[in-house]
Amino acid sequence: MIKDCIVILVFLFVTALNAQNEVLFSRATDSYNDGDFGKAIEYYQKIIDNGKHSAELYFNMANAHYKRDEIGPSIYYYEKALLLKPNDPEILNNLGYAQNMRLDAIDKMPESAMERFYNAIIGKFSFDQWAYFGVSMTILFVLAYLAYYLFNSALKKRISFIVSMAAILLCVVSISFAYMQYDAFNSNNPAIIFEREVAITSEPNQRSERIFTLHEGTKVNVLEELNDWMKIKIADGQTGWVPSENLKLLKIF
Repeated sequence: MIKDCIVILVFLFVTALNAQNEVLFSRATDSYNDGDFGKAIEYYQKIIDNGKHSAELYFNMANAHYKRDEIGPSIYYYEKALLLKPNDPEILNNLGYAQNMRLDAIDKMPESAMERFYNAIIGKFSFDQWAYFGVSMTILFVLAYLAYYLFNSALKKRISFIVSMAAILLCVVSISFAYMQYDAFNSNNPAIIFEREVAITSEPNQRSERIFTLHEGTKVNVLEELNDWMKIKIADGQTGWVPSENLKLLKIF
């Protein structure tokens, strides 16, 4: 009896929260259309604070910040949207506009042949998309294998066998790609610089040598953390330390 009551209370709470988020999203949309981007950001933030996360929500949040010429936050939320919806053309297009507002122009390190293959094939989809494809191939394999035993025609049996073998092969490949993407996702810890200008030092203290400077909106990869400092790496391979308060990690939801 108590368990049933808890389930009902949880269901009512989730329903009420979803209804509240829909109202907030509607108000945010109205504020955005009226040109009140600051108010739209407030409504979007309330939805995020309620525990709602989606590519569409982050995309709209990024657009509102972009309209206010807030480079760091706009790039930050476009990048968060991409984490949930990789290779989305609209998100990539708007992210490109926001990145053009940055002061830092960092050349990327040349890609190896393996990296080019990875980005062209494996990197086209996220690890969960590869996993879903693997599951669908498993289902196709089972259906084709069953059809092989049910069909009487030799031709249909042959086709079913070929389809089943192709499906199991694609399943193995896609699961392998999913694992590689998942491993790459976990090993990468991206962040966005939020300070207008920040000195990157050789050691995690203010007394150490300044080796280069970064500006708002630049994407970095966090290698390690020490107290209130983070060791970062930028696209050209340079590394250094920055106070953790000057950047925001992208994978925090």
